Amino acid sequence: MREFKMFQADAFTNSVFAGNPAAVLVLNDWLPETEMLAIAAENNLAETAFVTSEADGYAIRWFTPTQEAAFCGHATLASAHVLATEFGATGPLRFATREVGTLIVTPEGNGRYGMDLPSLPPTPLHSTPGIFATLFPAGWIAACRNFENIFVELASADEVLTYVPDSAAIETLGPQGLCITAAGGHTHDGKPVDFVSRYFAPAAGIAEDPATGSTHSTLIPYWTAKLGARPLSAFQASPRGGYLEGYLAGDRVRLTGRAATFMRATICLPG
Repeated sequence: MREFKMFQADAFTNSVFAGNPAAVLVLNDWLPETEMLAIAAENNLAETAFVTSEADGYAIRWFTPTQEAAFCGHATLASAHVLATEFGATGPLRFATREVGTLIVTPEGNGRYGMDLPSLPPTPLHSTPGIFATLFPAGWIAACRNFENIFVELASADEVLTYVPDSAAIETLGPQGLCITAAGGHTHDGKPVDFVSRYFAPAAGIAEDPATGSTHSTLIPYWTAKLGARPLSAFQASPRGGYLEGYLAGDRVRLTGRAATFMRATICLPG
C-alpha cells in the first residue's frame, strides 16, 4: 500500500464552503497518468492538481474527473496556497505547465495571492453554432472564443445569474467549455463588481465550475477593451461564488485571489 498526503483548498474565497475546491498532491515524481486520472475521478472535484519540484520552481498538471486539463487557474492558486501554508514555500512560486507556459503565484499574506497568467485575448465567433438558439432563446450580445472555451456576453448580469444551463445541449459544443458573462452585477452578499460570469464544461465532467481562474485570462482582456484599462473586479456567480480582481499587463493577466484550506488527508493506493 502506498500512502500520499492530499490537501483540499477552496480558491477565490477567504473562507471554506465558497469559491472553488481543488485537491492538491505534492509529489516527488509523477504518478502514472491512469492513477492521476483515477484519483481525480475519485475526488470528483472540478480539478485535482499534481505538483512536483523542478530546479527553478515546480511543475503542475491538472485533472478533471474525466481528462487532463490544459489550463486551470483555481487549482494553481490552491497549489500555491498548499505549498505556502503546508510546506513553507515563500516568494514567487513558478509553475511550469505543458500548454500555457509558466504561471507565477506570489503569496501576499493573510491568505491572499497574486497570480501572473498568460493573456488569452478572445477571437470573434463569426459563425455561431446552431445550438445557440436553444441555449440563448433571448439572444446574446457577442460571442467569441479562445483555444479551449466559448464566451458569450449576455445583456445583463441578472441573465447570467438566473441562467439555467442545459448540460446536454452545452455538451454538443464539443470539448469546449462555455462561459457566459455580462457587465455589472454584484457578489452574493451585494458587493458591486465590474462584470460577472459563469462557466460550464460538461464534456470535461464539470457541470458548472464554481470559480475559474483560466477563463479570466480571456475575460480580463475582453472587459478591459469594453470598460477601459483599469483594475477590474469580477464575480463568478455560481451558487458557491468566487471573487477576483485583475488587470491586463501587456501579454499577461494579473489576478488577485484568496484561498482557504478545508482538508488534510492521507490517500492509500494499491501497490
